[in-house]
Amino acid sequence: MKKYTFVTLGDGSSLAAMQAVVPAELLAASAGANVGEAPITNGSAVRLEGAWTPSPGAGQSHELHVTALQVAGPSDAKTFPIQKKYQTPEFLRTLPHLRPRIPLNTTLLRFRSDVVASLNRFFAERAFVQTHPPLITSSDCEGAGEVFTVTAGPSSSSSSTTTETSPDNEESHFFRSPKYLTVSTQLHLEALAQSLGNVWTLSPTFRAEANDTPRHLSEFYMLEAEMSFVDRLDGVMDLVEDMLRHVATENRGGRPYTELVAAASSAKSKAHDNDEDAVDLETRWSGLLSAAPWPRITYAEALRILSDAPTGTFEFTPAWEMGLMTEHERYLARVVGGPEAAPVFVTHYPRASKAFYMLPTDAQGSADASADTVDCFDLLVPEFCEIAGGSMREHRLDQLVATMRARGMPVPAEQERHRDGEVGEADASSGGGNGLDWYVDLRRWGCPPHGGFGVGLDRLLCYLTGVPTVRDMVAFPRWYGRCDC
Repeated sequence: MKKYTFVTLGDGSSLAAMQAVVPAELLAASAGANVGEAPITNGSAVRLEGAWTPSPGAGQSHELHVTALQVAGPSDAKTFPIQKKYQTPEFLRTLPHLRPRIPLNTTLLRFRSDVVASLNRFFAERAFVQTHPPLITSSDCEGAGEVFTVTAGPSSSSSSTTTETSPDNEESHFFRSPKYLTVSTQLHLEALAQSLGNVWTLSPTFRAEANDTPRHLSEFYMLEAEMSFVDRLDGVMDLVEDMLRHVATENRGGRPYTELVAAASSAKSKAHDNDEDAVDLETRWSGLLSAAPWPRITYAEALRILSDAPTGTFEFTPAWEMGLMTEHERYLARVVGGPEAAPVFVTHYPRASKAFYMLPTDAQGSADASADTVDCFDLLVPEFCEIAGGSMREHRLDQLVATMRARGMPVPAEQERHRDGEVGEADASSGGGNGLDWYVDLRRWGCPPHGGFGVGLDRLLCYLTGVPTVRDMVAFPRWYGRCDC
């Protein structure tokens, strides 16, 4: 009979496992009536006490010599789905409630926590007020129509009729009119910024996009910020750059970073030279911390760079009205970002391709002003995609209303909405057909120049960790056709 049994342990604090050396008599005693059966099985929850001792064997520097053992939560090893052998990410996604037990996933969750803590410190140090905008809204901020509609379930105590559930029947709506899960908190942040100054939030966001790609989820976390009395787009981009540099500076050298870099380096050394999945995390992080300010180019300059690319570089030919495809963004990030792998700001996109609330470039008297572009930006990172976007907002009432009308968006007349200086309850709920009356109101009474941005937290974390898909960056991912747990 063996004198000792070696047990591999994980407590979620490290990517590396810990080895415990358990005397045979302790195992027998803990087995109770089932002497002879191993009381510790794959997946068991245990309490151990012992001495942390240098290990004579290879593979670990120390090991735990156990003096007391308790099986706090037994596990049926025959049915436990998480096995010691390699299991594919696709299989593990079918077990989101158990997947966090995988050491890599615990490391990713700890890293996520560290980054969120860094973001909180960054904004607190700059006197930004953290806010909690609503998740149920009356409008589609992005205007793409990819929204989830909020409905109440049928009452168990009453029956429904065709008339009662008709979309045109006010009684069928819990909120008297259609409401949606938010696609962005930006519009509400603009309202809060008028009273609080600079504000930010980290909130769930929802998109009903039928996109089956590694970059899209139906529910994800978005960091959004709004700055009051900012006059230039450069001020917004400066904040984004400072924020991401802060995150990289604080977390570089931490345990999750060290473990992830070591794991990525090991995978890269084992990969073939042409393996595109091999990620150099240290280069990515060094790019975020590069000494020089990150490059900033206009959309027009980006198209010129793309047009100079060798023939056959792109599947889709770049064109002014088409926007930038993922392949274009990656090319720009690689070429403009250079060997330092610096992120790249692309600014002043065509007005027709952007949201109605963005400020036209000519409104700020820019030297290269063009009514065909707006003061906005996307932030591109090498080997990945766009991870942030922002703009100056149209703060002038007449110009905002004119843009909305030009795009066919309903804008109720002021005299119909404001009688004796009051907003009627019915008017407020109907929203003139798009629920944006209140947003227009912000321009009627003391709206200063302002701008803001959004950063997809899950995409940012994927870039920083080398995880190839946001589905493996989120503990309980939801995407088109899948919402487990």
